[in-house]
Amino acid sequence: MADESTQSIVVDAPADRIMAVIADFAAYPEWAKAFTGVEVLSRDAGGRAEQVAFAIESGPVKDSYTLAYTWSDDGTAVDWTLVKGQMQRSQHGRYALTQDGDRTTVTYTLSVQLAVPMIGLFRRKAEKMIMDTALRELKRRVERG
Repeated sequence: MADESTQSIVVDAPADRIMAVIADFAAYPEWAKAFTGVEVLSRDAGGRAEQVAFAIESGPVKDSYTLAYTWSDDGTAVDWTLVKGQMQRSQHGRYALTQDGDRTTVTYTLSVQLAVPMIGLFRRKAEKMIMDTALRELKRRVERG
């Protein structure tokens, strides 16, 4: 498995509100710039997404892929893995939320292996950029309501 990258951000909101935004996949194209399409393919007994198909476009990069999600029982974490993808061989990710009063630390862990070889330094830089953007956009969406 590829190395993981991890980043965190503090959001001025309770964990349940943040997790609600994370779980609202249909709204991603409204606030996460790279997503051009999102479709929930299946849901668990509790109504949470189990498999989600994504289409992204960021500059010259276009990709479509499907992720499988596992939600923690206490609502503080969600993990995902790649089911299938065009440009990716594997993807493992996690959002973990730690609430402290009215603020919550969101920790994002990501590991991606592309179908084409990429030097580790460039891959980690790309992961960092993806995580920076995702965390900033998530924070903006949650705090603006």
